[in-house]
Amino acid sequence: MSLPADPLVVADDVALSDSPGQAPPGPDVVVRGRRQLVMRRLRRNKAALAALVVLVTLFVSAFLGPIIYEAITGWTYAGQDFTSFLQPPSPDHWFGTTQIGGDVFAQTMRGLQKSLLIGLLVAVISTGLAAVVGAFAGYLGGWVDKVLMWMVDLLLVIPSFLIVAIISRNLRSGGWIALVLLIAVFAWMITARIVRGMTLSLREKEFVLAARFSGVSTPGIIFRHLIPNMSSLLIIDATIAVATAIIAESGLSYFGFGVKPPDQSLGTLIAAGTRSAFTFPWLFMFSGGLLVLTTLAVSVLGDGLRDALDPSSKRAGGSR
Repeated sequence: MSLPADPLVVADDVALSDSPGQAPPGPDVVVRGRRQLVMRRLRRNKAALAALVVLVTLFVSAFLGPIIYEAITGWTYAGQDFTSFLQPPSPDHWFGTTQIGGDVFAQTMRGLQKSLLIGLLVAVISTGLAAVVGAFAGYLGGWVDKVLMWMVDLLLVIPSFLIVAIISRNLRSGGWIALVLLIAVFAWMITARIVRGMTLSLREKEFVLAARFSGVSTPGIIFRHLIPNMSSLLIIDATIAVATAIIAESGLSYFGFGVKPPDQSLGTLIAAGTRSAFTFPWLFMFSGGLLVLTTLAVSVLGDGLRDALDPSSKRAGGSR
């Protein structure tokens, strides 16, 4: 048997009397589920809510913005206006144009779209891989644990940025899926070690022993009992991985090893606009600003989730 998804706990806003001899006012005691308490703490964190709103706005802008923009102005990220070179922002080109007449707004939204996709996919793959490897190593122990941890240690000492740069340099245009896999392969090892340590303590708990004696298979115990009980850690790790992956992709693309033209990412746009950052600032500031805003919003949301999922955190919003 496994732990219930939402164990009942007493709400953290129970009004208790300051005098030890007096009983608390009974009507103020409210029983809430864990999920309700997490959402309640998250709603109290104004910074995390603001970051969530920013991320939702960025996603909507990245995926719907180009469609709406093309319907209004007729320009796409691959189009060129041969009558408008290096023009500042205007009603015809909201973020201005490039040296060859490319629309900066359409290119920036395309770059934001690609960077967000890469960040999300890397987070899902790396966090999932860390959960599976760490849980199997911790639960099975023995030679399985030794082999998996040896593989983790080996990947930790490999210069990942150099390996990814060398391999991604030979990728063709549109090979960003391979770039996602390359970044994800080198982004899960530390989390896997943490998951292994948590599994070592969880595998002797009563609910795991009961599942084992009931005849539940090893994969069933790991996927139905152990990993769900580490969901708080995995959620927080995934949010951190999104920001890390976006920065990694932007760095690779800046040096020419990431997303290849004619496709765009925030890294390629920043690289193209760096030399003109002071003379034609619109070529650089929009993509650079969105990169900073995206990573900052993801980091703040990750901090908010950590505080909401950790009842012992003083910033969880549990006290009045």
